[in-house]
Amino acid sequence: MTRHTAAFIRARESNLSIRSMAMEQAMMASRASPASSVFHNGFNKVDARELKPEAFTKPYCEFMTENPTVFHTVGYFKEELAKAGYKELSQRDSWIGKLEPGGKYYVTRNGSSIIAFAVGKAYKPGNGAAMIAGHIDALTARLKPTSTKPGNNGYVQLGVAQYAGGLNETWWDRDLSIGGRVIVRDPDTGKTTVKLAKLDWPIARIPTLAPHFGIGMTGRNNRETEAIPIIGLDNSDINGAAPASSEPPLGGVGSFAATQPPKLVKLIASQIGVQDYSTILNWELELYDSQPAQVGGMDKEFIFAGRIDDKLCSWAAFMALLHAKQDEDEGVIKLVALFDNEEIGSLLRQGARGNFLPISVERAVESLAAREGNTSFGPGLMGQTFANSFLVSSDVTHAAHPNFTQTNLAGHSPRLNVGVALCVDASGHMTTDSVSMAILDRVASLAGTVNQRHMIRNDSRSGGTVGPMLSSAMGCKAADVGIPQLSMHSIRATTGSLDPGLGLKFYKGFLDNWEKVDKEWRA
Repeated sequence: MTRHTAAFIRARESNLSIRSMAMEQAMMASRASPASSVFHNGFNKVDARELKPEAFTKPYCEFMTENPTVFHTVGYFKEELAKAGYKELSQRDSWIGKLEPGGKYYVTRNGSSIIAFAVGKAYKPGNGAAMIAGHIDALTARLKPTSTKPGNNGYVQLGVAQYAGGLNETWWDRDLSIGGRVIVRDPDTGKTTVKLAKLDWPIARIPTLAPHFGIGMTGRNNRETEAIPIIGLDNSDINGAAPASSEPPLGGVGSFAATQPPKLVKLIASQIGVQDYSTILNWELELYDSQPAQVGGMDKEFIFAGRIDDKLCSWAAFMALLHAKQDEDEGVIKLVALFDNEEIGSLLRQGARGNFLPISVERAVESLAAREGNTSFGPGLMGQTFANSFLVSSDVTHAAHPNFTQTNLAGHSPRLNVGVALCVDASGHMTTDSVSMAILDRVASLAGTVNQRHMIRNDSRSGGTVGPMLSSAMGCKAADVGIPQLSMHSIRATTGSLDPGLGLKFYKGFLDNWEKVDKEWRA
């Protein structure tokens, strides 16, 4: 195992500054139009160690800016998969006869979780899977089923509910926009469809109270009564005119549109091309910070963005799958699963505690076994498959903090722009153990990346990931891996500008080398 020393890392940074990296990536971006096309130009034919992390900074920032909600994220990944030749599978249909060695497939659930996998060309039933699992939901504030609020001193306000830790104090005085999915029925055919909506300017704000009034704004505020967004003005009452709320409801009495602010309904309907408001059956819309993701720092060594937790590890893992090799002698399944609802416990069907990942692997193995004819599918074959598999649970982790150093643990607080961190928790909140750490350190040596370590102090509270619940459900070897970030659960957070690319290098190294590394552990 090769371990890069601190001197090695300093030398690497001094020989190639972040500014020169940014210049190089700008040149690459000018040659690749659109930006996403860089993902399919031969990177699946090279080793992970040959990838340059700086090449992925700009594409990552563009992804973050353009896909603010979980639904947009799944839509983006579906488009990228289609470009790469992946075929969509339906959960409703049989998969028998549809899968084959060398094939590439994906399946979604609820429009908010997605699993994509590539079957090795030399795959045989019972072979394992190299799996990466993460989540793509983020802290937010979602519109209530009835989001219309009574007029208040001329302000039009919006009824929202916190998702996980949304509406915390970092949400005050931010430029917020609205996006999500809208359920629409075609009046002619009766067919129901889902359309994605995203307003491209800030329309909402949660105003703070000036300090002159003596009321603190440091987290002690009532999120139901004091964190209500304003989305417009209506001063018709002082002119003697009828307020907008007295107008006939859009879509007719009893319609969904009638329960929402009329101007917002018109904006969303215009954005998705709907003229008959009564055809809007429902929606799941949320607030999001509208400021673009961007690089910062003197040498552009940072990325400042919203929703880094966790559209950082998930993007890096997904792009690693698109970049993964497809050699003739590969016999494993390479898979990435990205879940919804991790921030609220993963308990729903699209969450990691549901059966989405285990049942998808089982159905894939069932279909591939059926092709063999003489291979019996059942618990024995699945037990063999999972025993030969490895799961990388991928979620952001805490970087060493410059101002609250009392929270850092010496030797266990990762730095930005160095590499992923293997996350360990003595109480089992993480799934990493000595075997899985040794395996992933070997992967890092093959990928040309650096593995850091993360562990919390004994006087701190640990978070959790999807790793323990998935590894226990499938019984496979597993480890928790995270890309470091600052300001976790803030509406805007910070990571290193090289970290998306460093994560991609590591995850590609894992997908490409798991089969080789696994053989080193066999007698």
